[in-house]
Amino acid sequence: MTEVSSLTGRLLVAAPALADPNFDRAVVLLLDHDEEGSLGVVLNRPTPVGVGDILASWAGLAGEPDVVFQGGPVSLDSALGVAVIPGDEGLSQGSRPDAGAPAPGTGAPIGWRRVHGAICLVDLDTPPELLAAALGSLRIFAGYAGWGPGQLETELADGAWYVVESEPGDVSSPRPENLWRAVLRRQRSELAMIATYPDDPSLN
Repeated sequence: MTEVSSLTGRLLVAAPALADPNFDRAVVLLLDHDEEGSLGVVLNRPTPVGVGDILASWAGLAGEPDVVFQGGPVSLDSALGVAVIPGDEGLSQGSRPDAGAPAPGTGAPIGWRRVHGAICLVDLDTPPELLAAALGSLRIFAGYAGWGPGQLETELADGAWYVVESEPGDVSSPRPENLWRAVLRRQRSELAMIATYPDDPSLN
């Protein structure tokens, strides 16, 4: 798969007809998408569990609501961190001179990998103080959504998902329960009308 066709960094918005309860009205941020498959996290499934309850050292960097999100049905016992890097100029600021600096000899930043634009994947094994100056709002996800080679393409062909551009604010939305409608409403196409689709069409 060529880089041009990669959907990494884009959003999958569940079509109203998608029957899988794991993805009912889901908004998925794709973190990886290539010929080997796809991986993403559901942005609008907050849980009652506080970040401080499972990852106390990261609680101070978590945005509101500061709870763990269910990222998908795969590997629910694993945690992923997704954050926004406010801007390259912010990477060298802060109390530590090495905050967000490249790892020696690698050219890669310490503790995070850029996914798309300002959105990055955070290595939760990194000491949080090394990243505190660089990161904007942080979200912690338990589990993820995964697709094998060609599986997502089949679902897209079947009309299960709408593919739209992501915005940094999607990751840190303070009202994730409204994200499905909000993302659809901002589209300049017929997708904006789908935002008005009732939760239970039988009541319409």
